[in-house]
Amino acid sequence: MYRFLLTPRWWGINVFAVLAIPFCIFMGSWQLSRFDARVASQQQQQDRSADAKTAAPRPLQSLLPVDQITSGRQASARGRYDTAHQLLVPDRTLQSKHGDQQGFYVLTLLRTDDGKALPVVRGWLPGDANATADVAKVPAPPAGEVTVTGALQASENQGTSGVQAGGGLPKGQLGMISAASLVNLVPYGVYDAWITLTDPPAPLHAVPPAAAEGSGLDMKAFQNLGYTGEWFVFAGFVVFMWFRLVRREAEAAKDAALGILPEEADGATNGANTGAADGPSTRAADAGTGPATDASTDAAADGPADAATDAAKDAAASGSAVGAKENTGGDGGGGVPAGDAGDEVPAGK
Repeated sequence: MYRFLLTPRWWGINVFAVLAIPFCIFMGSWQLSRFDARVASQQQQQDRSADAKTAAPRPLQSLLPVDQITSGRQASARGRYDTAHQLLVPDRTLQSKHGDQQGFYVLTLLRTDDGKALPVVRGWLPGDANATADVAKVPAPPAGEVTVTGALQASENQGTSGVQAGGGLPKGQLGMISAASLVNLVPYGVYDAWITLTDPPAPLHAVPPAAAEGSGLDMKAFQNLGYTGEWFVFAGFVVFMWFRLVRREAEAAKDAALGILPEEADGATNGANTGAADGPSTRAADAGTGPATDASTDAAADGPADAATDAAKDAAASGSAVGAKENTGGDGGGGVPAGDAGDEVPAGK
């Protein structure tokens, strides 16, 4: 019954199913491994953040460049604050026990001994960076040479939450904390990193370090989980369709072996059998039904007066035709010419 599986058409179907099913399973497993890696990365980041709060700070140079391992680690740097280039970072949200609050960061550049500057977020203040009363609450940075300690962070980008990359901010404000944004505002080099102070001066609030990019359960992680389900569904669909096609083909082969024809073929066969069963006599009778039958039908349909009228017309037409035939001369007709019909034959001749 299943010999049809060895036909060329089914060879193609079988090869496709054999290749598609493992491929879908492999892609689903790979997407699941990506999700597991992001979950593990988030756990590691949380563990590092917890350890960083109690670990001894390390020099800034030993933690650069910033990656998923060094992000959030306690870093220390020594230098002088550039009070002439203190900037405010507006529209930044800080989570607290009272819920999310809107405010702004206070950022001051620290000129280190090697000449480059380190952006230092000294803290966060509630309010509006454009309000004079709120800006007046910002404490002045300490003068002289200082040593700062805080959580190391990578430069922000356009995908970072709260970033205003479009520009158009008033003077003294910064939309994105990055070396690319600061290099156009200061006449010296800037590190491609920044730190947030662990113990900011009052009334500033400490800004918690953010998780490294690609290490948390963000939207990409849940996309990996969704793709995992899709690939496994595709594999199941291929299996379902293969079994369905095999079952339909097997049922058709079984019906053919039992002499059961499909409905379309059955209808054509019945039409042919009906034509053959009529026989010659029936077809001859159909052929014999012609003008005579139609004429009788017409005569019966007419009344007696109409029938008599039609008969008189037919008789007149027949007499005219006979007279015309008798008066027609010619060599082949054997008739007498019209001009000789009135001559008399002499007596005695």
